[in-house]
Amino acid sequence: MFEKLFKLNQKGTNVRTELIAGLTTFLAMAYILAVNPGLLGVTGMNVQSVFLATAISAGLSSIVMGVLSNYPVALAPGMGVNALFAFTLCGSMGYSWQAALAAVFVSGIIFIIISVTGIRKMIINAIPAQLKLAIGAGIGFFIAFLGLKNAGIIVANESTFVSLGNLTDPAVLLAIFGLVVTVFLLAKKVTAAVFVGLVITAVVGIVCGLAGIEGMPQLPAAVFSFDFEMPTFGAFASGFGELFSNPNVFVALFSLLFVDFFDTAGTLLGVANRANLVNEDGELENIEAALASDAIGTTIGAVLGTSTVTSFVESTSGVEAGGRTGLTACTTGVLFLLSVFFYPLLTTITNAVTAPALIVVGILMAQQLGGIDWDNLVYAASGFMTVIMMILCYSISNGIALGFITYAITMVGTGKTKEIKPIVWILVAIFIVYFATAI
Repeated sequence: MFEKLFKLNQKGTNVRTELIAGLTTFLAMAYILAVNPGLLGVTGMNVQSVFLATAISAGLSSIVMGVLSNYPVALAPGMGVNALFAFTLCGSMGYSWQAALAAVFVSGIIFIIISVTGIRKMIINAIPAQLKLAIGAGIGFFIAFLGLKNAGIIVANESTFVSLGNLTDPAVLLAIFGLVVTVFLLAKKVTAAVFVGLVITAVVGIVCGLAGIEGMPQLPAAVFSFDFEMPTFGAFASGFGELFSNPNVFVALFSLLFVDFFDTAGTLLGVANRANLVNEDGELENIEAALASDAIGTTIGAVLGTSTVTSFVESTSGVEAGGRTGLTACTTGVLFLLSVFFYPLLTTITNAVTAPALIVVGILMAQQLGGIDWDNLVYAASGFMTVIMMILCYSISNGIALGFITYAITMVGTGKTKEIKPIVWILVAIFIVYFATAI
């Protein structure tokens, strides 16, 4: 059944590898189960309900992605767009959380329409091949930075913005230990090195915690949780009136669409390059189904009661563990669904445990920089801006936007204006409007 559905032999993989890859992706993404409810809770939403909506939407959406597109990409409520939901839509714009959920639902419907009509595919395929490589590498740097930040290895600094963290902190030392172990295993070409390193780090952390060292993963106080009350379920339906009576409705919808569209595009490009899902023409295989799955995920999340569901860049950790098919995504999805019962167990997977996996995956993805023609100013400038601005803006979509604008400017400057595809000009105009009206 698995072979028929996921074409495992054709992709050079097997059930065991895919299951391990799915588990690896889940562990790398599991933080969202704690982070998203806490973040959306500031809007007045029931935290327990948001947790259930997060887990169920991630589970269902990942399974849809795996079955429809056969991509090893898992989905969940996205970081960044959940902050947009909480602090902009419900904060500065004054929407209730019900109206904000309605906005998410509408954006999901729009995404479904432009996905099935092929508009999203056309836009993604219009991205120059070398810029696609820069996007993939930029995402690698982005998630490595995310891992370094989460682990406390890199911290905020008022004078220099960022600086080295406290290397005597036990949690930081655990992350560094995990990074050393994972890199060593990778160098030794150990199968599923990222996953094995994650497990070793977790076990060592738990042992240290039992020895009384602070900041370590702890054995869970309980195993099961059976609280399934969901007041956010279906609440979006009561927010349509408020949403469309607000003069900022188009700005709100455009912001949701922009961030999700290009975060998803960047993630799919990055994962597809690592999983060999790009054909000879530089186009992503079966991209229509992947984009439609992502759009369906957003509508599922809105109905359940959470912010925009999107393809997760942490899926690259599963790809590096050997995942090549939708069975990886389905495995991650099933684990998310099961997490509604086993939430207490997730306390053993801390940022210090997952950070090494993210950093190592970033190292591997950054290798795509080697495919860029750095002697060509057009690709050097646009590629550099894509990578550096993803990190400094802490946004995949902003990095892509600024990379596109730089690409257009340098193409014009080098006398290659006629080689720029019309859709690229349209995107550049949209990006400029977005930055001019950013909320």
